[in-house]
Amino acid sequence: MTDKNKYHHGDLQQKLLNEAALVIAEKSIDGLSMRGLADRLGVSRTAAYHHFKDKNGLLCAIAEDGFRRWQAELDGLLSQLPESMEIWFEHFSRAYLDFATESAEHYDLMFGRPIWKHGQPTESLRKLSYDAFQSYVEFVERCQQKNLIAEEQNALRLAQVSWGTLHGLCRLINDGIYIDRDSVEDMCKNSVRLFATN
Repeated sequence: MTDKNKYHHGDLQQKLLNEAALVIAEKSIDGLSMRGLADRLGVSRTAAYHHFKDKNGLLCAIAEDGFRRWQAELDGLLSQLPESMEIWFEHFSRAYLDFATESAEHYDLMFGRPIWKHGQPTESLRKLSYDAFQSYVEFVERCQQKNLIAEEQNALRLAQVSWGTLHGLCRLINDGIYIDRDSVEDMCKNSVRLFATN
């Protein structure tokens, strides 16, 4: 069976992304190679390189896939202003933690050193990451306009600090430092009280 017959054009690209995430989960990023990935899927290296020019491009595409997944979740959370910021932050925190832990390989690439410090983020990845965070900042600003959050707080800084707090918790969980989910839930609730105070 030829590569062309085995996969449709779009199917192979997504299959490469999914399989690459599995390889990272099994062997870490160092264990991922374009050649090995093509072998696992039974396609030629030429077919793999048709979709991603190199390993960095593949890693960026996995991160982009993660941002699209998270943005779909985020859009629902940001679609309407809440009646209670404390309840909203609690839902937001839980959704963020669930995404980061259930899609750990994507999350690590979305915000990790392999791309942002040691690699080269693509322009499309930069845009997706910026848009995701900017939509959160704009939500905070809308909440301030409705007096749900104190206006004297800088919307950008509040968004950065609240996201940074959640990101830190996610890193501690994904790195195996915090393994007691009940304790993490309690920490989230404490952070909610800080950020939801008007």
